[in-house]
Amino acid sequence: MANSMGSLFIGGSGLKTSQNALNATANNFANVDTKGYVRERVLQEDRHYDTYKTTAAIGPSQSGFGVAIGDVIHARDIFLDKTFRTQSGRLGFYSTTYETIMEAETLFQELQGTAFQEVLDSGESSLWVAFQEFAKDPSNRTSQNLIIQTADLFVTRSKAVYDSLKTYQLNMNHQISDAIDEINDIGEKIRILNLDIMRIESGGLETAMDLRDQRDLLLDELALYGDITYKELGNGVVKVNFEGVSFIDETRVYGIGKQVDDVTGFITPYWTHLSNMEKGEYYKVYDTTAEISTANKNDIGSLKALILGRGDKYANYTDLKGVSMSQYDKTLGNSVMMNVEAELDMLVHTLVTSINDLFVPNIASQTAITGTDENGNTVSFAAGTRILDTENCYVGADEALPPQELFVRTGCSRYTKVLGDDGKTYYVYNEEDPKDTAKQYTIGSIHVNPALLESESKLPVYLQNGREGELPVAHQKLADDLAALWEKDIMFLSPHDTTPCTFSEFYAKMTGELTTLGNVFGSTASGLEGTALSTDNARQQVIGVSSDEELTNMIKFQNAYNASSRFINVIDEMLETIIYKLG
Repeated sequence: MANSMGSLFIGGSGLKTSQNALNATANNFANVDTKGYVRERVLQEDRHYDTYKTTAAIGPSQSGFGVAIGDVIHARDIFLDKTFRTQSGRLGFYSTTYETIMEAETLFQELQGTAFQEVLDSGESSLWVAFQEFAKDPSNRTSQNLIIQTADLFVTRSKAVYDSLKTYQLNMNHQISDAIDEINDIGEKIRILNLDIMRIESGGLETAMDLRDQRDLLLDELALYGDITYKELGNGVVKVNFEGVSFIDETRVYGIGKQVDDVTGFITPYWTHLSNMEKGEYYKVYDTTAEISTANKNDIGSLKALILGRGDKYANYTDLKGVSMSQYDKTLGNSVMMNVEAELDMLVHTLVTSINDLFVPNIASQTAITGTDENGNTVSFAAGTRILDTENCYVGADEALPPQELFVRTGCSRYTKVLGDDGKTYYVYNEEDPKDTAKQYTIGSIHVNPALLESESKLPVYLQNGREGELPVAHQKLADDLAALWEKDIMFLSPHDTTPCTFSEFYAKMTGELTTLGNVFGSTASGLEGTALSTDNARQQVIGVSSDEELTNMIKFQNAYNASSRFINVIDEMLETIIYKLG
């Protein structure tokens, strides 16, 4: 009788185990399309066996207590997880940089329906065409006016491209701010999940599978933004490092702060727990001066790509002119937007100053100059100071000195008039101030001389005191020099460039460099996308839910449930017979 009643317990264990297995299978089915869900696999095992001796010669006998759930496997491949997250981070870096390059290239290729190069040298209204026409007949007022109008168009288009680059930098800055917020939010979510998992699993009776799935998905998302490493402790807590610095531990999240530049508003991420804000000491998350390469393992994360691509300021020609190769590599060389801005401004600056210097030439003073300026102040200048070449310069039709330059700066005039102690009048050139953009011939501060826009007759193309009847004589040599300026090899693209080039060749190099970088980063991103996808596919073979496999398991567990039910019915009938018919 005891064995018969024990058989009911065995059948009941089969019902319970099969029901739990069916529940796990149903849960898999319900989450077949749930992102980040890891399938649950049920393993069954024997319950306890009792061993007792018998008088028979065959030896001891055993009596089992049925079946039980041995374990519900929540399997992940640690190696595939790590590989996938690393590849995702690198994909985020290269794809983000590629998008930045494509945006910069778009701004040059098309602007209000007209490519920028058309106002430089290829279009009918380009500066090159205007100076070539001027060289044919420098006395022609129409040709003179064409120079002024095309110069104004060139400046307008240059400003439009430069302003668009700056606008995109601001857009990237907003993306950086959002990315920092998202990283901190992910960190806080992981911290809360760590506490929940530790609380649930502390008794050793239950595994917090759904919470672990959520945490692993958050680690996948975090890996897109930067280089992460992580380690699970014995209590179920995962400690996370971000860019080599502790980000999440057992008790807290070490958040990333935002250092905002007072001038540009650009955000630089820093570690709040390692910085001393009161002293202005910020521990930055990224070293933007380091060489980026796969070998250095620092080409990871979309946030880093955004920061490098945007740069730390609005660049102009002063960031490129005269810098060493090492300094270039640590600044402009790592930033797509700053590099493009500096190269564009270098093109405009060199072109503008070269044209101005032909229209209004300077020479170095042979002696020191002392005297009084226009405001009555006593001034002195050392020998070698650049002054207007009053004897050989050209003038406008009004023959006034100093002549009108074609391009003027917002913050200062070209010359300071000085009445020397020797009785002579000097026009001292106001040098560009490297710290004040308003006093530089840079895109942000230049415009065409308003006096020339009002009257092209003031364009300095005439000989001094040179008249035929009532008309001034235009100088053919000036016109030829201006036309020939476009053929001179006077520019270098970067400190790494050893071949001088013309304005047109400089622009071709600049856009060609963008195209080459775009191809490199685009192909790298495409390759990484394929690698990440194949890694994820392999990972899904381990953690993914297969509806066909789950359907097979459901049929198996359903049949086991039915078999246990039939077994209980048989034992029930046997007990009924024993009790009521044989008793």
